[in-house]
Amino acid sequence: MRSGSCLEQVLRAGKFAVTAEMNPPDSADPEAVYERAKVLAPVCDAINATDASGAHVHMSSVGVCALLTRAGFDPIMQVSCRDKNRIAIQGDLLGASAMGVRNVLCLTGDGVQAGDQPEAKPVFDLDSMTLLRTACILRDKGMFLSGRKLDVAPKLFLGAAENPFAPPYDFRPYRLKKKWEAGADFIQTQYCYDLPRLREFMAKVRDLGMHEKLFILIGVGPVRGAKAAEWMRANVPGVWIPDYVIERLKKGGKGEGKRLCVDLIREIREIKGVSGVHIMAFKQEEQVPEIVEEAGLLVRENITAPQ
Repeated sequence: MRSGSCLEQVLRAGKFAVTAEMNPPDSADPEAVYERAKVLAPVCDAINATDASGAHVHMSSVGVCALLTRAGFDPIMQVSCRDKNRIAIQGDLLGASAMGVRNVLCLTGDGVQAGDQPEAKPVFDLDSMTLLRTACILRDKGMFLSGRKLDVAPKLFLGAAENPFAPPYDFRPYRLKKKWEAGADFIQTQYCYDLPRLREFMAKVRDLGMHEKLFILIGVGPVRGAKAAEWMRANVPGVWIPDYVIERLKKGGKGEGKRLCVDLIREIREIKGVSGVHIMAFKQEEQVPEIVEEAGLLVRENITAPQ
């Protein structure tokens, strides 16, 4: 056990884990966080708090995680390298651990040109690989990058992202291995709408033995309709949606996006080496409990709701 978090306990017990991404509020009101978390918590093992994804400002990941841990939830704090140098990031990891955050997802981060404030100055002192190594040094060696010793090391379950659906496809399993070597304990992937591509990726992951070393959670999510799918494919970096999926959405009508998500989860669950799913329902959090129930996933009361 690295951290003893709810998510880590579920994964190490061999159960099929469910995590979900929470859309952070454009607000300073903590109730905005709790209302969204209460929708997700009964059906998830951990809740991702995003770190200015897409280079758009929202409530900070560390702030959201502070609120979630205060209320008894198990968050995954996403850390992006775009906005902070190694000094600030190391301090945030210690502070988050002190507040009870046990899961950290290490990301390079989207470029500032992707957001609504492209004049911002990017930092990128670290990237996802060096961030993983930094967190490992803090946790396993009990010291800062400078070599200065910590009084108490943080207990962290470390994650990273991967995208099996973006070229070069042959390189992706090896990149996954590099993230394990850098210190990753678990992986959350980009949206999966292409099952044949996922099966090819996982076959190579198994060939490398990575399915026995990493917990791999596949990203899924409901799409509002065919037009939304076409827009995502054209405008969201790293998202690939095949034509046959868009045709299904066109023919299926209202609610087909949710049905597609449920069907994908059922098939993903049968792929050897997959440890769970990560549900990204942007501004559709209310659908997550329905998706989990209809997909036949077990509901575990690992996360307590705020009183």
